[in-house]
Amino acid sequence: MINASQTLSKDLSISKKINQGLIKLNLSPSELIEEALTNHEGSLTDVGALMADTGHYTGRSPKDRFIVEDEITKTSIWWGNINLPISEQHFENIYHKMLDFLQNKTLYARDAFAGADSRYRLNIRVYNTLAWHNLFCYNMFLRPKIEELDDFDPNFTIICVPEFEADPSLDGTRGKNFTIINLSQRIILIGGTAYAGEIKKGIFSVLNYLLPLEEKVLSMHCSANIGSKGDTAIFFGLSGTGKTTLSADPERKLIGDDEHGWTNNGIFNFEGGCYAKVIDLSREKEPEIWDAIKYGAIIENTRFMPDTRKVDYSNRSVTENTRTAYPLFHIRNAINPPLGTIPQNIFFLTADAFGVIPPISKLNPSQAMYHFISGYTAKVAGTEMGVSEPQTTFSACFGAAFLPLHPTYYASLFGKKMKDHNVNVWLVNTGWTGGPYGVGSRMKLSYTRAMITAALEGKLDNVSFKTHETFKVAVPQICPNVPEHILNPRDTWEDQLAYDQKAAQLAAEFIKNFERYADSASLDILAGAPQA
Repeated sequence: MINASQTLSKDLSISKKINQGLIKLNLSPSELIEEALTNHEGSLTDVGALMADTGHYTGRSPKDRFIVEDEITKTSIWWGNINLPISEQHFENIYHKMLDFLQNKTLYARDAFAGADSRYRLNIRVYNTLAWHNLFCYNMFLRPKIEELDDFDPNFTIICVPEFEADPSLDGTRGKNFTIINLSQRIILIGGTAYAGEIKKGIFSVLNYLLPLEEKVLSMHCSANIGSKGDTAIFFGLSGTGKTTLSADPERKLIGDDEHGWTNNGIFNFEGGCYAKVIDLSREKEPEIWDAIKYGAIIENTRFMPDTRKVDYSNRSVTENTRTAYPLFHIRNAINPPLGTIPQNIFFLTADAFGVIPPISKLNPSQAMYHFISGYTAKVAGTEMGVSEPQTTFSACFGAAFLPLHPTYYASLFGKKMKDHNVNVWLVNTGWTGGPYGVGSRMKLSYTRAMITAALEGKLDNVSFKTHETFKVAVPQICPNVPEHILNPRDTWEDQLAYDQKAAQLAAEFIKNFERYADSASLDILAGAPQA
């Protein structure tokens, strides 16, 4: 335990002092759990996990995330409705008001790494007012060894104070809650929200800026695993596409489920844990996640079965976005350290509710870059309020909300690495076949697993391929353990003319979405577009 004024002044190079504050530095998980229970921040479940609520905000608030606009960032950031600017003066005002607010408060501090490859990792110090938030940081970031803490020198600082609220009329924010990233001073300020995911995604946004721009390391919003022969696979996909499920393969070691970097030597996890959704969780559907929820894990915004300490994972009374955070070592087949080789196979997962995209197809480099920028999936009726029929969803690089640079920057780097290392890129549809949502049926998980296994084992290398009429991707005509008629989506439709019309409609949506990137895209990337 150390004096807060000394530590904050040293870390942040400020003259402002926090008087009589106390910092509890690098407490163990059991100590943090005791602190959280003492502070009435949560409750223990029957399996020993800490249940906590995030308050008013049960998810990220992307319209309240700002990047300080200064001499370094004004020409490098992809400004727009993803990356919102805030002035240096507003940052300074909020920063010092937060420090004033923290006078006489107890803080929980943690030293951690972001990035399993020591050549590219960030040394982070996080300050929290909530003990369970500090446990979240222990779980989600990489944990230094005891000897690495002796001379730990943080080069990025996070201050997370949910109780502190901004004044929009004075502070340049949209509301009382905010996340502000200062890339020059290397500080992240979070206030007015207790949603822990803002901490994790704040650092992901920082790495998405520093690594590609300064190190030519591709940062990726993906999961990754590695086989017994050292073959690494990467899975990209938006929510609902099966990214977590398909990367959790009992025959392969998990590298990570969300954030990775790709160097000239291999890939590395940015994190030391997993932050998984748990709505409707069951041991049958997600055994790895189910078993990882034990003492030391956190579950957010869930509720108990009546008169028990057993979690009711079907309960939606707080939010659909119920989550768990646990360290990677809670996963039985996780690899440590979380490093992989150069990927041999990359899978773009989409849940196409229009029933158009083939269940598996191979992409050439132009198509891979085009689909990487597109980041396509579809929402289906009932998943969100106001969604009554399938809707296209595009998120650049499968993570637009976390991209400080223009998407074509990441796509060009992706394309170069793909060509340099001769990587196979597959587009996999985990969505509908035989017709759109409401007519067709969802692709069987067993078929999708069989197709991915076939690709990983090289069993699709020498089969015959057919070029898709609209999207021009290469569709394998044979795949072990998958009925042949499933592979060509047009053949599964009763009305094949209706399929052609729906395919043209979806292609037009792709082209319309890509208009915002076209001016910055190379001819090589544009060559990957479908034919409307």
